[in-house]
Amino acid sequence: MKKIFIIAVLISIINLQFSICAAQQLSGRDVIQKVKDRADGDTRYGEMELTLKKKNGSTRQRKVTSWAMDEGKDTKKMMFFTYPGDVKGTGFLTWDYDEIGKEDAKWLYLPAMKKTRRISGSSSKTDYFMGTDFTYDDMGQRHVDEDTHKLLREETRNGHKCWVVESVPVDKHEIYSRKVSWIRQDCLIADHVEYYDKLNKLHRVLTIQEVKKIQGFWTIQKMEMKNVQTEHSTTIVVKNTQYDVKVDKALFTVAKLEKGL
Repeated sequence: MKKIFIIAVLISIINLQFSICAAQQLSGRDVIQKVKDRADGDTRYGEMELTLKKKNGSTRQRKVTSWAMDEGKDTKKMMFFTYPGDVKGTGFLTWDYDEIGKEDAKWLYLPAMKKTRRISGSSSKTDYFMGTDFTYDDMGQRHVDEDTHKLLREETRNGHKCWVVESVPVDKHEIYSRKVSWIRQDCLIADHVEYYDKLNKLHRVLTIQEVKKIQGFWTIQKMEMKNVQTEHSTTIVVKNTQYDVKVDKALFTVAKLEKGL
């Protein structure tokens, strides 16, 4: 019996050492891949309330309805503004491709002009989406290898154990020179992200303020993107999130974008 106990202890020690080695071997790319692979259902629906705040404290409100569908490793998203009246009916359609080197497709429909604008790759990286502090590129999904990633360290932030990863874009036309992300290990969602400009000065800060499980999936409920250089910020509150909802593929087309809700 004593011999069996000793063998069991040795096996436990070996397994512990193996787990420690595996954790030490985790790379920055591994962490970001984990984030990308986080389960979120095949289809998604949500309603968002956006608050745009200027340096002087004045605010503007926006309301958006959003759908998303995965097709293999690719993702299609459709968003329509529902409030206020001056932007109501504005639509944004994205096709995010997982294939590296294949440019994502993005269209913006402006009902007042009855015109659809195709967002080019260069514009999507530097132009801000509808007056917010998010770029068009932020509204989609990045391929893991659009950046090189380095695991800087592990640390606890806001009570959550995080991996701290530095990501440097391969394409030098990006609006930022690098970003540093604190990725929560429990839910694989960023707790905090810092974006640095071309002069390596802090430019924008993304803070995830509320996360909870809905239908078994970790879900962001509230976040803020702040431009620390202009002191303009955008807060997004997500409501009525639903996963694996029935969605017609025809929703994610330019024709539907122009037709509206």
